[in-house]
Amino acid sequence: MFFHNVADITLSVFQVSTKSMTVRWSRYSGASSYKITATPKNSPRPSAFAQFSGNSVMGSVNSLSANTMYTMRVEAIDKAGNVLSSAELDGSSSPEVPTIKQAYSKQSDSITVEFSEVMGASGYILRAESEVGDFFSETAVTSSPGTVLQLQPYTDYTLSVMSVNSAGRSQPSAPVQIRTVVVAPQLKSTSPRNDTILVTWSPVNHTVLYTLCIIKEGSNSRLKLNTSDPFMTFDDLEPGTTYCIKGTAWDLEGRPGDDLTVCQITRPLSPEAVEVFLTQTRSGGLAVYWQMVHGADVYLARTSTGQNCSASERFCMISPLSCGQNHSVTVTAENSAGTSNPSDPEEFITFPCPVEQIWVDEHHAGSCWVSWTEMPLVEYYIAFVKRDDGSEERCNTTDTTCHFYCMCGYTYLITMFTYNQAGSSPPGDVFNYTTIPCCPEDVTIALVSTETLEIMWSSVRGAELYETTAEEIDDVIHCKDTAPVCALSDLRCNTQYSVVVTPCSEIRGCNRTCKPHTHETAPCSPKILSVSQTNSSSSVSVLYTAPNTPNTTYTVTAVGLNDTHTCQSLSTSCQLTQLPCGATYDVTAYARTAVGPSLSSYSVPLETGPCCPHTLTVDQVTQAMTNVTWSPATGARSYVTALTSSRGHAKCHTMDTHCLMGCITCGTNYSVSLEAISRTGHKAECSYHGFSSSACCPSSVKLYRMANKTLRVYWHSSGPQNHTVDLIGTGTNHTCIPPPLSSSCDVAKVMCGDVYTMVVAPVNQDGSKVTFCPGRIYSVSCSGSNVGMVIYRGKRSVD
Repeated sequence: MFFHNVADITLSVFQVSTKSMTVRWSRYSGASSYKITATPKNSPRPSAFAQFSGNSVMGSVNSLSANTMYTMRVEAIDKAGNVLSSAELDGSSSPEVPTIKQAYSKQSDSITVEFSEVMGASGYILRAESEVGDFFSETAVTSSPGTVLQLQPYTDYTLSVMSVNSAGRSQPSAPVQIRTVVVAPQLKSTSPRNDTILVTWSPVNHTVLYTLCIIKEGSNSRLKLNTSDPFMTFDDLEPGTTYCIKGTAWDLEGRPGDDLTVCQITRPLSPEAVEVFLTQTRSGGLAVYWQMVHGADVYLARTSTGQNCSASERFCMISPLSCGQNHSVTVTAENSAGTSNPSDPEEFITFPCPVEQIWVDEHHAGSCWVSWTEMPLVEYYIAFVKRDDGSEERCNTTDTTCHFYCMCGYTYLITMFTYNQAGSSPPGDVFNYTTIPCCPEDVTIALVSTETLEIMWSSVRGAELYETTAEEIDDVIHCKDTAPVCALSDLRCNTQYSVVVTPCSEIRGCNRTCKPHTHETAPCSPKILSVSQTNSSSSVSVLYTAPNTPNTTYTVTAVGLNDTHTCQSLSTSCQLTQLPCGATYDVTAYARTAVGPSLSSYSVPLETGPCCPHTLTVDQVTQAMTNVTWSPATGARSYVTALTSSRGHAKCHTMDTHCLMGCITCGTNYSVSLEAISRTGHKAECSYHGFSSSACCPSSVKLYRMANKTLRVYWHSSGPQNHTVDLIGTGTNHTCIPPPLSSSCDVAKVMCGDVYTMVVAPVNQDGSKVTFCPGRIYSVSCSGSNVGMVIYRGKRSVD
């Protein structure tokens, strides 16, 4: 087809048929009508035309010849009949209308139409319409016959055929009415037994009969059966064999509908000659063997506990097995039809289970019994007891206990195995049993201070910690340490302690069976209560506390600058003897028992009484005054000197070593004493030989001049006493010794004109004369007969 434009009007073919052609043109201004002319090309047949009003833009030309090429012309004509514009194009009419020869349905969803083919047609269109108008379809085919698809089963359809070429299609042929056949039964097959196939289906509408045909795979023989029921059973079939069953339904008109074929295999036979073998693998397994059967795809071996394995060959492995069980195993063969009946059961027992619980009883040290729970299906047990140093014991028994030697301080690893005819159990959990740590044997206890015990021992097996206790009646001291040494301090003195070294471990705790070791602490220190000097200046009594047990020796020590003195006692006092006078000491005391000494007590100062002077001299200075001197006394700071008599006493207190004492009575016996006093007030009473004061100087001494140059001396004595008379002159000296107990004495040959000092002195019992009697000075003149005492220029003159 092609277009050809003349002037401004355009033309196109809208639709063609076998006898007509419809064209469409564009409206042309001023046209009052349009003329369409169809002229055959290459054919002597006459032209055909049609006239249309000026408002038309489409029109058909009829009475054309089928399958003929025409030149179509449109002319726009005004009211005067003039052609205003025109256009042409070439177009062909459709082929002849085909004739339906026959139509039939062999499938429930299609109808096949046989028709006569016409010249010039390039194809055909099959039109199908349902009776109720709910379906319409056109199916293009190239030749006869043609089939209309996607129809509904057992439904009435009206069918017609149209021929088609490049110009368009022809008019539909005369219609025919055809009904589709029924659908095939939807067969479902099963094999309930190994010699039976059961086929079922849902009833098909509009069906009066069903035909089923069964064929064994690989065979040409077939069996065809009819039934009006929706099921059929085929018996006496071969097990494990595939059969194909084709089913067809017949409608009310006696037409067969669709057919459907299903293939079904029968169930296989039960496997035979089943054998089982236990494998000695780590997890334990059961190998199951059987004789293969025809038609089986897979085999399933199942135990009575539900464990299973499958294989397509003649054996499979069930693993892991549960221990300690008595089972049976059966084998079934399977294919797509289902499972065969189980084989005869094969009995077997599995390897025994490991023991569930293990415990150890140590009835006494070194003797242990390992016990365990009894397990089913066990013939005997083997216990392996391995010590952590590598040594191992083994026990084989049918009982549930075994004895083994268990030394302290070791860990024992116990592994149990159970056995039966199936083999050994897998090893159970390793049971660890640790014995208590060993007790130290070489415990030494040393008293490192009065209240501290040092305990030492060698490390022992199994001990991670040592707990050391020192127990007394109502007191427990303890320490914990990982080292094999412990110092227990702050103990009570003079106390017997029971010391126990207890080894401990985290697993087993502490060994409370270790024997105690007794040790006594040092004695308690005594306390000095008093230090007192006894009547003897060289002895000191020390009083102290005795806080220790009886038979404790107490030692008191006095330490001075140059000497040390000690005494010992079992009581609460001790006597220090032979202490020197005038000395200072630090006095301490300590106690001693068999374990050693105590700490010393606090020191107490001791000062012995001062020494007495070694020498003491009493010199009579005058008749009533004496001078007492003495040697220095060690330890003395001051002195009190006393002269005592029945006529009175004299006393002097001084820090010097001499003292001048008055108020002495002449001719009296005195006792002489000295009291030496230390700086702290200690006193030493010193006694010396008595002192006798000199005889009294005479009184009323007179001098008389006698004849022959003689002077007579008179005196008055206080008592019977011998005297001497001394005249000491500037030129001569004279001494007169009167008769005993005399009170006068004559001195001859006295030179006149001389000055004399006259001294009348008593004579002591030892023959010495008193030297302190006062002298008188006399001047003896040469004139006169009398002698008198004259004081002249400080002198006395005798006339």
